[in-house]
Amino acid sequence: MFSIDAELPARRHDLGLDGIAPSALTPSVAVVTGGSRGIGRMTACALAGAGAAVAVLARSHDDLHETVAEIEREGGTAMAAIADVLDPASMAAALDRVWRAFGSVDLLVNNAGVLGPIGPLWEVDAADWWHTMEVNLRGVLTCSQAVLPKMVARRRGRIVNIASQAGVHRWPLVSAYSVSKAALVKLTENLAHETARFGVGVFSVHPGLLPIGMSETALPDDQEADAYATHIKAWVAHEIAVGRGGDPRRAMRLLVRIARGDADALSGRHVSVHDDLDDLLARIDVVREHDLYVMRPERFEPEPGAPVDGEVAA
Repeated sequence: MFSIDAELPARRHDLGLDGIAPSALTPSVAVVTGGSRGIGRMTACALAGAGAAVAVLARSHDDLHETVAEIEREGGTAMAAIADVLDPASMAAALDRVWRAFGSVDLLVNNAGVLGPIGPLWEVDAADWWHTMEVNLRGVLTCSQAVLPKMVARRRGRIVNIASQAGVHRWPLVSAYSVSKAALVKLTENLAHETARFGVGVFSVHPGLLPIGMSETALPDDQEADAYATHIKAWVAHEIAVGRGGDPRRAMRLLVRIARGDADALSGRHVSVHDDLDDLLARIDVVREHDLYVMRPERFEPEPGAPVDGEVAA
């Protein structure tokens, strides 16, 4: 399992930074929401390890400052700002601090999220179900709207939305999370088309089931869980144990490469930690020709001469 307390030589390896120069992202500025722990903390450390100045945002003061301290111990540049992704005013204030401290925001990583209620739709609390949509989708809307005007004005920037394969496949008993991530994948696609002419890339990334973050903390061992939650926790543990989880190093390397601009040709598409990024880029013409790595129903080809519904015009 990834250890955030590893020494620097092992740490660059643990963060997937082998072969990536410590100045690869210098002098860019990255904002990571939900950066106080788990995947958010690891992402912030990886971006800082590649040379970005990193601002971590979350509601937890103590955990945020632990992330900043970890980055600074390794010689990186970081700051913390308290913000709630559901509160536009607090998000605007936090980003104002970032702009005053670092001068710009080149990358936004929308990582903050919740798993939500577990159980059949007709049994879970509707308010809890909808709260998951609020955090996982409206939170991304709030943060993106806060940074995009300046990105558009500068005609440069990238937004990475931490999504999930649960958004492009079904996840029974975890419908709020699955539906919210599906909406996030489609938001990514739409937003990328809107921002393309302004030089802003938007990416949906599945980091995999990792032995850190939500898959580890959403159902802690010391919390009483019902049969549904116990089933989901056992399933996650089994997937990771048999090797169907994600490699944290590979996930971080993918995020750093996106931040560096390697994947700009894939803006608007849903990329997984299990994909071979270099292979996708080598076959980008095929990806574009067949409009791959986007979420849409697969249908039979129409009969010759039959009318075909086209894409809704922008």
